[in-house]
Amino acid sequence: MKEVEKIMRNSSVGKRLPLVQGAGTLVYKTWMLWPAVVLLAIFFILPICMALYYSFTNLALSGAAAKNLEFIWFDNYAKMLKDKDMLKSIRATLVFLLGSVAGQTLLGFVFAYLMKGRNATFRRVTGSCILTGWVMPQVVAAICMYAFFYNKDSGTLNRIIGLLGAEPVAWLYDHALLSVTIANIWHGAAYSMMVFQAALDNVPADTTESAMLDGASPWQTLIHITIPQIKGTVFSNTMLITLKTIGVFELIFTMTGGGPAGKTQTLPVYMYLQAFKSFQLGYGSAISVVLLVLGIMLSVLYTRVYKE
Repeated sequence: MKEVEKIMRNSSVGKRLPLVQGAGTLVYKTWMLWPAVVLLAIFFILPICMALYYSFTNLALSGAAAKNLEFIWFDNYAKMLKDKDMLKSIRATLVFLLGSVAGQTLLGFVFAYLMKGRNATFRRVTGSCILTGWVMPQVVAAICMYAFFYNKDSGTLNRIIGLLGAEPVAWLYDHALLSVTIANIWHGAAYSMMVFQAALDNVPADTTESAMLDGASPWQTLIHITIPQIKGTVFSNTMLITLKTIGVFELIFTMTGGGPAGKTQTLPVYMYLQAFKSFQLGYGSAISVVLLVLGIMLSVLYTRVYKE
């Protein structure tokens, strides 16, 4: 450490940033982090502060409020309690969130478990096929799934159902929320698969082999040996999926636009509609703050459950 400080003193950087005691030493030792800190403040902390500020105002893009910005305190939040569309959006968000997290976690684990121990060629080909949906931008994935769930006459799924002799279904009308949830599961399951693949590869093979020799079935080995050893990965993966899913916008908006009749109008979609369709930026900012608080609460909940 002393040699490094001596070199830094003799260098041009060291001459510009002399070692000093106290706070100056901390600044000197962390100066390479400051560009990242500045970018984080500009593109993350500042937008949050601005959204929080505007959520207490009547900011709008049209009408009298567009000319006269006023500080209205908690009026936007009080309005949410009476807004039936807001309550409907919260319900849609929770259903979409629970379905997506459960589906992505379960499907990703199944894919990873089935590929465990397979030869490299099989894993490479199968993994590439599954990863295709994940590497797509959400808009492209939404267009693909829109074509899959399309109307009774042209949708891929309904043509398959027709070949089986069943009646076609208007998926994007009668089961819109289910359709966008399945689309999100398809789009994100590959991420969970990669996470669980890495975790399963680190499970010692001798422990599972010993359990099998002692008479344990594959199911018992999975439940009592494998899953407990990757419990941390399961929690961290679930938390990351939750935080990602709660902000999904492009996929839902491209497939349904929040319809029909608000059935797929999750909080991100409702926030967009209020801010940029109804031009109520103050109310839209308040919805974004609620979305942020919901994400923080879920993160804290996951952390506490994991520690217990």
